[in-house]
Amino acid sequence: MLAEITTLPLQFDAPLAGELFLIGRILFGGTLAFMGLNHFMDLDTMAGYAEFKGLPAPRFSVIASGLVLALGGLGVAVGAFPVLSAGALAVFLAVSAATMHDFWAVDDPEEQQSEMTSFL
Repeated sequence: MLAEITTLPLQFDAPLAGELFLIGRILFGGTLAFMGLNHFMDLDTMAGYAEFKGLPAPRFSVIASGLVLALGGLGVAVGAFPVLSAGALAVFLAVSAATMHDFWAVDDPEEQQSEMTSFL
């Protein structure tokens, strides 16, 4: 039997807290969903970068990561399955940051700075 999925209660009760939480959720989720759409709009370039970084099946990896970002971002923005959406995004961001933006393995200082910025 599946566990019941409910919304998470806010832990603070300040004026406009609910409205500010909603705005933050929409901005955060919307940004990540747009990043996911960008994976599809620039698929060839991103697949080339994924291949350069040594990812297996680079085109599939870009499509899968785009789906996680788009669906997870939308889930956060609209509040659908918030724990599942946020959890999927957290795992994806941790893995992709370490895999795709490994600034510690780059020798060129400018490229290292760019990778560090993307990592953070």
